[in-house]
Amino acid sequence: MSDAADTTDKMTAALRKAGIRVTRQRIALLGVLAEATDHPDAIELHKRAKEIEQSVSLATVYRTLTVLEEGGVVHRHAFDGGGARFETTHEEHHDHILDVDTGEVIEFQSDKIEQLQDEIARELGYEVVHHRLELYCRKKAAGSS
Repeated sequence: MSDAADTTDKMTAALRKAGIRVTRQRIALLGVLAEATDHPDAIELHKRAKEIEQSVSLATVYRTLTVLEEGGVVHRHAFDGGGARFETTHEEHHDHILDVDTGEVIEFQSDKIEQLQDEIARELGYEVVHHRLELYCRKKAAGSS
């Protein structure tokens, strides 16, 4: 089974568990979410889902996203300077760089950062149970150091 199909199955199960019907409109949205390689907002998800199923309403998108977030299969990101953006939880832990000029979100993973965070928490008598790292960056101009 592909990652997208597995992710769609998990989202479908979360909807059913919450007592939400899995309609054609929601199936279109789930497909869009599972295939997204960026971090779209609800408006963009609505636009993409409508290309598959014309009858998808924005209210259905918002309601479905809320249920999926509550079910733990979708992450809502509230990046500075913008509205909520979404991604599925099927991926390994990663952090984000946000390009402040373009709004692009770049995912990255760094063992060094993970190790340093654990070390700092341990030195202060804590254990990391969850964290989120967002770096707000601007591309360096050519020739600058």
